[in-house]
Amino acid sequence: MSEKIYRDSVHNIIRLETDTGEGKLLVRLIDTTEFQRLRRIKQLGLALFAYQAAEHSRFTHSLGALHLTTRILAKLKTKYTISDAEQTAVRCAALLHDIGHGAFSHVIETILDFHHEQFSIEAILSADTEVGRVMRAFSAELPENVAAIIRGDFRRVALAQIVSSQLDADRMDYLLRDSLMTGAKYGIYDLEWIIKSLEIDEANDRLYVAARGIYAVEDYLQARYYMFRQVYFHRTLRAAETVLRSLLRRALRLFQAGKNVWFARGTPFEKILGGEKLNLKEHLELDDADVMFHIKQWRCADDKILADLSNRFLNRKLFKVFDLDMPTGEREEFLEQAKSAVENAGFDADYYFAEDRAGDVAYYFYTKAATEPKNLIYVEEGFSRPEIREISEVSAAVRGLQKGYQIHRVCFPPELKPEIARLYHRK
Repeated sequence: MSEKIYRDSVHNIIRLETDTGEGKLLVRLIDTTEFQRLRRIKQLGLALFAYQAAEHSRFTHSLGALHLTTRILAKLKTKYTISDAEQTAVRCAALLHDIGHGAFSHVIETILDFHHEQFSIEAILSADTEVGRVMRAFSAELPENVAAIIRGDFRRVALAQIVSSQLDADRMDYLLRDSLMTGAKYGIYDLEWIIKSLEIDEANDRLYVAARGIYAVEDYLQARYYMFRQVYFHRTLRAAETVLRSLLRRALRLFQAGKNVWFARGTPFEKILGGEKLNLKEHLELDDADVMFHIKQWRCADDKILADLSNRFLNRKLFKVFDLDMPTGEREEFLEQAKSAVENAGFDADYYFAEDRAGDVAYYFYTKAATEPKNLIYVEEGFSRPEIREISEVSAAVRGLQKGYQIHRVCFPPELKPEIARLYHRK
């Protein structure tokens, strides 16, 4: 058997057969310009400010998602009919689901107002991208089938759920990978038992987990819950994101006001500073290095705010963060006083004072109420007379995770920590 081997920190060996048409297709997709770009996009964005080993990329995660999808399909095919065309589409979708990510993964999306999935779909359908041409050469229908899986309107739904659902190969890989690379142990769960327990409810076209696997899914959902609370919502990571947002907003505002802001001419950054939307080609030209290069130049900017924020970001002189876990009235009074303290110290509160909110979002935590039916997790309850039910209906542990969690924090320059701490701890 001819094969291509990728050594992986999580799965050890990811093996692709290269003596089959499908295997050759996947290797060609991995070698495309668009997929190789993912080596230059950090999987966890700015998490390396909090966890210094979190340097892994969207490239390694995407290979991991493909590997898990391949294993899940192999398990399901022992019992259910899955056509070659369906299998190819699902494996390609798992590999390419993140191909449209922007620099620093999710953090740039909120600043520039785009969603990576739209760029992923456009890249897959385009006749001008290498990934689009490679897939179209394999099958005229393949690009649309892959795009449909990522969009969420592919039929069969059960197969699309392997790539995108509340229990999918994407989440299964990134929990284990991010846990390993950060050194945090919260993301470990029983992957093998989940794969062993996955089934297809053919009557309702959906995945479900056999009764023996319910505890493994509880474990997985708890791992996801704690990874968001302890890693993805880490104070230092969120502080780094706040500084990055502030400096990019400052650069945008200065440029659009006709002020001098350095940029590499002939690159998409000129359009970004001008507030224009990037087209697909321009978007795929950008990666983490482009953003970092511009921030390095802005350290010498004429504008003191832009220069200061750029220096803080590059040298990890980040904002301090306090949780606003206090009664509403006290919180509003504290915020007003803290903002005044920032302004009285000579800082522009538009850039040096920020509230950080996140939580109670269906993507972050599994909640039945906020999730589309196709994204619910179904499990088999009982052995003698088994019934397929939504997991929170049968699991007290999962119901406990749905009580909701929010973060509401305030970010400010570290120089002001003693003064703001006095306001914060005042009885």
